[in-house]
Amino acid sequence: MSNAGNAEQLRNEREARKSSIGYKRITSLFDVGSFNEIDCFVKSSDYESGVVAGYGTIEGCPVYAFAQSSDLEGGAMSKMQAAKISKIYALAVKTGTPVIGMYDSIGGRLSEGGDLLAAYGDILLSSNNLSGVVPQISVILGPCIGTTAMIAAGADIVIMSDKGELTVATNGEGGSSDEAAKLGVCHIEAEDEQSAVGIARRLITILPSNNLSGSGILNIQSDNGTPALTDESDVREIIRAVCDVNSFVELGAKFGTPTVTGLSEVGGSTVGIVMLSGTIDADACSKAARFVRFCDAFSLPIVTFVNAEQFSSLREASKLSSCYSEATSPKLAVITGTACGAVYIAVAGKGANSDYTLAWSNAVISPLAPETAAIFMWNDRLSGSENPIEDRKKLIEEFKSTKASPLAAAADGFIEDIILPEDTRCKVIANLEMLCGKRVTGLPKKHSNLQL
Repeated sequence: MSNAGNAEQLRNEREARKSSIGYKRITSLFDVGSFNEIDCFVKSSDYESGVVAGYGTIEGCPVYAFAQSSDLEGGAMSKMQAAKISKIYALAVKTGTPVIGMYDSIGGRLSEGGDLLAAYGDILLSSNNLSGVVPQISVILGPCIGTTAMIAAGADIVIMSDKGELTVATNGEGGSSDEAAKLGVCHIEAEDEQSAVGIARRLITILPSNNLSGSGILNIQSDNGTPALTDESDVREIIRAVCDVNSFVELGAKFGTPTVTGLSEVGGSTVGIVMLSGTIDADACSKAARFVRFCDAFSLPIVTFVNAEQFSSLREASKLSSCYSEATSPKLAVITGTACGAVYIAVAGKGANSDYTLAWSNAVISPLAPETAAIFMWNDRLSGSENPIEDRKKLIEEFKSTKASPLAAAADGFIEDIILPEDTRCKVIANLEMLCGKRVTGLPKKHSNLQL
C-alpha cells in the first residue's frame, strides 16, 4: 500500500474511533483540543479493547484518564484493555499526575479465562500502589459490576451519574447511585452524565496533583460576604460562613449523616472540612476517618468543627482517633458547641495531635457529659431540695458555665483560644496561614494497625 493509502487508512481509523461513546466522554472531560490518546490501535485478538485512554489538561492541570466505551464490545474488560489502563497508572506514577477513570462496561471477556483474572489483578495492584500518591477519581456512567466495581470503589472519590451502577453483584443488584451513596461507596451523586463530568473537572482544580505538591495559602479578604455566625448557627450556616463562596464540595452526604465532610477553599487554599454533631455513630466515624486519611495523604489542612457529645461505637471511635493522631497535615479544631470526654480527646485535643484548638465563647468542654458530671460532683447540693428537678437543671447549667466553660478549659491549657462565632472565618484563615509550613518527621514504621 502506498504512503497516501496508509495516510488515508489512518485518517479513517481515527475518525471511526472518534465516534465511540468513550472518545466523546473523555474529550468532554478535558480542555478543548488537549486530549492525546494512548495505544489507540490496540486490540484484544480481533476485538476492540473497549476503552479509550490518554492524557490532557483540565483548566490547565495535567490529568491522565481512561473511559470504557460500552459501544465497543460492550466495554468488556480484557487483557489488552487492562494493559492500556495499567499504562495510564504507570505514567501517572512517573509524572505525579491525577487519574480519572470513567466506567461503563458489561463486565469481563470470559473467553479470555485466566488472562482475564490476571488483567483484573494487574489493574487492582496498580491502583492500590498509586493510592496516596496521586488523587484518583472514578466516574460511574453505566454498569460497573463485579471486580471492576472493586477497582472503581478504591478511588479517592467516586462520582455516579443517574445511570451508573456500582456493585460487586454481577447481576447489578443493589448498585444504584442512591444505594451506593447510602453505603458510603459513592461520594457524590450527579443528576446526569454532564454533571458528573463537571464535578470531576471541578475536583481536579482544587486537589493537589500529587502527594508532594501542596497548595499555599493566598492572602485574600477575610470576609466572604455571608451573614455573621451566631451561637445558634447550624452546620450549613457554619460551612457557608467559613468557606469561600460556593467552594464547598460535600462528600458522602447520605452516609454517616452525623458527620459532614467535604473539600473547600478557605482563603483561597484547599482544605478538608469535617463537622461532627450529636452522637457520632459507626458510619459517621468511618466516614470521617477515611476522609482524614485522604486529606493527610495529600497534606491538605484539616479543619474540624465539633459539637458532639459521644460516640456510639468503640471500634469505629478507635479508628477515628487513630486517623486523627497519625495525620501530620495541619489540623485545626473549632469547638462550636459541646465537646465531651472521648470526643474532645479523639478529634480536638492533644490526643488528636491538634495543632491549634479554638472554642466559641458558648462552648462546653467536659471530661463527662455535663448532665452526668454535675450530679457526680455536686450531688450533695441536691440533698433536702424541695424542687429537685428544677434544682438539678440549675446545677447542670452552673456546671456548664463554670467547670465546663471554655475559660476553664483555656486556663488548663486544653484549648489555645476563645473566639466569638462571627470571628471564626478570619481566625481559621490566620491559623491556616501560620500552619502552612508545618513539617513533621514520624517514627520509623510501615504503618499503624487501625481498628477496621
